[in-house]
Amino acid sequence: MKLTGNTILITGGSTGIGLAIAERFLKLENKVIIIGRRENVLKDAKEKFPELITHVSDLSTESDRALLFDWVTNNYPEVNVLVNNAGIQQRFNVLKADAKNDWKYFNNEITTNIEAPIHLSMLFAPFFATKQEAAIINVTSGLAFTPLAIAPIYSATKAALHSFTVGLRHQLSDSTVEVIEIAPPAVNTDLGGAGLHTHGEPLDEFADGIFKGLEDGKQEIGYGSSVERLRMSRDKVDEHVENMYNALKNTIL
Repeated sequence: MKLTGNTILITGGSTGIGLAIAERFLKLENKVIIIGRRENVLKDAKEKFPELITHVSDLSTESDRALLFDWVTNNYPEVNVLVNNAGIQQRFNVLKADAKNDWKYFNNEITTNIEAPIHLSMLFAPFFATKQEAAIINVTSGLAFTPLAIAPIYSATKAALHSFTVGLRHQLSDSTVEVIEIAPPAVNTDLGGAGLHTHGEPLDEFADGIFKGLEDGKQEIGYGSSVERLRMSRDKVDEHVENMYNALKNTIL
């Protein structure tokens, strides 16, 4: 994809990976719109980067997603890049989870991580197909390929988003819309809660590596430990998943 002169919509763009991506797109002279649920956090992001356009939206609801599409395309009809980055991670023990009385809590992870990006992709794809150049960038995870057993819904949603992205890429292969997947490893952000990813990749180094992949025209971009996992054999996957579970299982017991 071209890296300058775009109008880019980034979901979950007010913190972490989303904000780091937004910052780099701004430096490359793009117009950047970031979406988030918390107005105060969006305000903090705009204070840091005044060029940002911010908009409050709850992507876990179908109506908000449809309203977001209408708002963006009416106010910024030149929009040509969608970055599906918003996501939440919940770590739990299924034997202790109250799926009967608290399903809404668990379902929120499903709607945010997989229903929302699929819906937004399907809303924007026909609109983007009228552009000379456009792109849909889905942020999945290394956990799409080697699931983290203590975050089973998160891992499953990212695996589903990876599969959807592959299908979308083939369906749009004869159009002007590029489909790109970013599969991060653990990155030092507050995903899942403060302090859970302090041993991950440094955020700025990760973001720089991702943009190197974009510059190189890659359709599937990993970084650090996720690069190997994108092509790991099934036997290696099973071994990796077991080792990670044994190392972390006490955190949810």
